[in-house]
Amino acid sequence: MSLNRPRPYTTLARRYLWQSRWYNLRQDQLAAADGSTLTYTLIEKPPAVWIVPVTTGGEIVLIEQYRYAVDAWCLEVPAGTVEPGQTLEAAAAQELREEIGGTAARLMHVSEFYLMNGIGDGVAHVFLALGVTLGEPQREQTEHITLRRVPVEEALHRARTGGIKAGPSALAILLCEAALRAHLAEQTP
Repeated sequence: MSLNRPRPYTTLARRYLWQSRWYNLRQDQLAAADGSTLTYTLIEKPPAVWIVPVTTGGEIVLIEQYRYAVDAWCLEVPAGTVEPGQTLEAAAAQELREEIGGTAARLMHVSEFYLMNGIGDGVAHVFLALGVTLGEPQREQTEHITLRRVPVEEALHRARTGGIKAGPSALAILLCEAALRAHLAEQTP
């Protein structure tokens, strides 16, 4: 099955309904192959990073963070937006430092996925951070976070069974599973 097929629409016009530092709401006028036109409203979002941090002791560091939009405390992995001109690796290292006070001996880009491809263009880049040592976090004022160190198997189980309801975080953990298992096998004598 080919995923590189021609676009079914031509963009006729584009305008912004709202813009912010974190995302924009954009409205496009499109022409279909049959000559009809339609309006498509979408969320523009800069690329972002999700980091699965593994301590030198072999635990995954999850964060429990209050999310106002769903009025709930959510288990997640550190994540954040890539700033203009910043590399993905630099963004991953920065978010690790800011949210958990972490420094990684090794950062591996594992995969990427679309965050909300039906309504937006956001792309998530997943990193596995190995040999993480924890220090003092440098959180933003709006971040209410508690660290939760959990064994790798527990984190994988939670990601598979709905114990981590933040979808991008659960997927990031699952995408790292093969690399996590390989790393743990290297650590076992």
